[in-house]
Amino acid sequence: MRGSRRFSSLRRKVENRTPKQKIVIYSEGEKTERDYFDAMRRSFQSVLVDIEIIGGAGVPLTIAKAATLKAQSVRRRNRGQSYASRDEFWAVFDRDEHPNVQEAIDRCHQADVGVAFSDPCFELWLILHFQDYDRPDHRHDVQRYLERLCGDYDHARRKTTNCEKLMALVVQAETRAERQLARRKEEGDPPASPYTTVYELTRRIRTR
Repeated sequence: MRGSRRFSSLRRKVENRTPKQKIVIYSEGEKTERDYFDAMRRSFQSVLVDIEIIGGAGVPLTIAKAATLKAQSVRRRNRGQSYASRDEFWAVFDRDEHPNVQEAIDRCHQADVGVAFSDPCFELWLILHFQDYDRPDHRHDVQRYLERLCGDYDHARRKTTNCEKLMALVVQAETRAERQLARRKEEGDPPASPYTTVYELTRRIRTR
């Protein structure tokens, strides 16, 4: 009888375990962004989040369209299912020299799709794992600066850095990015380069 009660208790714990929330990420880059969020997926396995990464999804407006259409489709299909309704969809893209960036951001906001946006480029977010960066440089200058910080990163050869080593520094990067954006907003509205909102996505992943 005592053994039966013990196994019954274990079954109840398994049955009552909260299903993992899913975060679907549509990203512009095929390599660096995918490697970064893959590293997050491996490093934060204990949180109640499953991460799906769709890399190389195109320019910002294309990414926004894909992410919003997917979000709307999934929400319609899962209407009434409480756990499915907690799933999140995010678009990750840069300023670079892309057209229609504001339209892409607006489209995501209207569809309740998160936006992790970097101006001028995603590499700015990686730099913030190590230090502040407030110079309004061209993306090529930002990428070259990251090469000096991370010897294994080489943009010209499409070599990304080992993102595993950055995972211990994510909280520091989030703090720097949040303060950086506050400084840009103090300087003008809308904020000018450099700034990134990737910290909003990483914080969601870490704290779910």
